[in-house]
Amino acid sequence: MKNDELLKKIKENQGLSRRNALKMMMLSPVAASILASTGTPATANAASSDAVGRVVIVGGGAGALMALSRLRRALSNPDITIIAPNDKHVYQPGQIFVAAGEYEPSDIIFDNRGYIGKDITWIKDEASSFDPDNNKLTTKGGKVVDYDYLIVATGVQYHYEQIEGLTSDMIGKNGISSVYLSDLAAGTAEGGRITNEWFKALHEAAKTSKPRVICTQPSTPIKCGGGPQKILYLSDDFLKRDQLTANFTFATAGETLFSLPEIDAALHKVQEGYGNITNKFGHELIAIDAQNKIATFQHKYQVQGEFDKELKEYDMIDKEENVTMEYDFIHITPPMAAVDAVANSLLGWQKGSAKGWLEVDRETLQHRRYKNVFGIGDVCGIPISKTGGSARHQGPIVVGNLISVMEKKEPVLKFDGYTVCPLKVSYGEIIMAEFNYDGLAPSFPLDPAQPRWIWWAFDLYLLQPMYRYLMLNGLM
Repeated sequence: MKNDELLKKIKENQGLSRRNALKMMMLSPVAASILASTGTPATANAASSDAVGRVVIVGGGAGALMALSRLRRALSNPDITIIAPNDKHVYQPGQIFVAAGEYEPSDIIFDNRGYIGKDITWIKDEASSFDPDNNKLTTKGGKVVDYDYLIVATGVQYHYEQIEGLTSDMIGKNGISSVYLSDLAAGTAEGGRITNEWFKALHEAAKTSKPRVICTQPSTPIKCGGGPQKILYLSDDFLKRDQLTANFTFATAGETLFSLPEIDAALHKVQEGYGNITNKFGHELIAIDAQNKIATFQHKYQVQGEFDKELKEYDMIDKEENVTMEYDFIHITPPMAAVDAVANSLLGWQKGSAKGWLEVDRETLQHRRYKNVFGIGDVCGIPISKTGGSARHQGPIVVGNLISVMEKKEPVLKFDGYTVCPLKVSYGEIIMAEFNYDGLAPSFPLDPAQPRWIWWAFDLYLLQPMYRYLMLNGLM
């Protein structure tokens, strides 16, 4: 079947199963050309630099593996150590599709050994502290590791415990869910699996009542900034496909649905189409009573004060209050932060809004104070969304600039802040929000604010194999 015929069949939903569609897409001319050069991890045969030095990569996620693959090819005699606890790799964007019932958990779990070659020293542990003044770190197991150059790719950690009354072991019980639940070392897709059960329980409840559903988003930077809304729209559409409904509330600490006005307006239009979503802006979840199903939010807002005759404007007075909401089902996005080893070290920003996140230059991704240190991925304290798309674009920048430093040159490559958020606004439609430091940056001449089925087909059927075989191998 030709690629355009397959896509038409997907669009018209003519009974083609996900697995069969995936196989057929993989056999299409487009997919075949994309995947033709994939296989085992790249070797150093195509090396271009004779620079030497002990390079240590800390982390076992997407950014770490992308940097590792590129660095192995860039050095003729690589001396690389990776510190990562996980034998398994989780394709984290796929958690949403597991939640929605489009993937099985096994579809998004890969073997890390396929990306870490035998020529790489693999320490199956995590960093517990960094000593950048002496070019060394210590693992949780007590091993001291020296380096000449360091790539930090430790990602984020989730702080469910910062919500009073909540612990991570409560997720999946009493109507509580979180697609973000994960265990790096174990390599599981628990967040997606649990949220899929949440979808099903919500569906069952909607057969006899109109459940109250809350989806939350905290004030901290989060992995995949659109994730909370993806769950909101997909769970709502999951009901509507069977003529069921619920009362949905999106409670976010932010003041908009999206930072870019064009995408924000498009999402408001999406919500109008559903007709059963209420936004609670400036509301941050601070406590939960799981037994009685009551969520407490800190509501921050402003009120108009006295008129300033000199400035010719009203003073605005900051206010805050605690607001309780009853719910039947709640999806929680936890507060997130850099891992303690980074946040508590000299590598983290020491002050400002990015305090605790890795202090790197937003363009070169080189540490601002320790020039032999680079960062990639979610741990970086830079003003851009934390996505796999960002890590993919950061990979060549980090490796290219690191090689320059190893060759005693100045880093010249610049990251433009690219990120991408495929906002799943219904089953079968995605708003593909691509942007960088300057604003919208679409890869194709299509209106990025328009929901499209083609992006759903691409994200569901092609992006996972591209990620698995190309991106993690540093081939795109």
